[in-house]
Amino acid sequence: MPSKDQMEAEGILRVVVENLIDAQNNLKSIGEDTKSETLRRWFLAESLKRAEFRGEIEGFLHREGARDIDQDGTASAAVVRAWAGLKAKLGGSDQGLLEIAEEGERSMLTAYADALEMDLPQPVREMLATQAARVRESHQYVAAAVAGAAN
Repeated sequence: MPSKDQMEAEGILRVVVENLIDAQNNLKSIGEDTKSETLRRWFLAESLKRAEFRGEIEGFLHREGARDIDQDGTASAAVVRAWAGLKAKLGGSDQGLLEIAEEGERSMLTAYADALEMDLPQPVREMLATQAARVRESHQYVAAAVAGAAN
């Protein structure tokens, strides 16, 4: 039987995975809806990076004996994706899509911060810290794009 600490660690890692699923789907959707070819390529590449991060965490969880992870993400992200899609279809600007992306990356950073507060094995902590650093860079890129689009 897993210890309380192991169960808590698995729980927080599952939250990160759910957020990664959300981020992967949202970034892909925004990439498909943006008018800018540069942003399209960037968002689609970042979507793939979130899938890679998710695979790394799920691989660890499976090695530790965790059962399968929910592949749907969170309900709130499904609403965000639907809203972004609707905005794009109604002629929404890249500015609006960038703002949605920035909020999503901010949520992803919160999930990583919460996970890194836990007492996790060092290899997992290092993996999460590396992933969080990439998401932080992504958030900064999106925030700069939001500011640039506003001008």
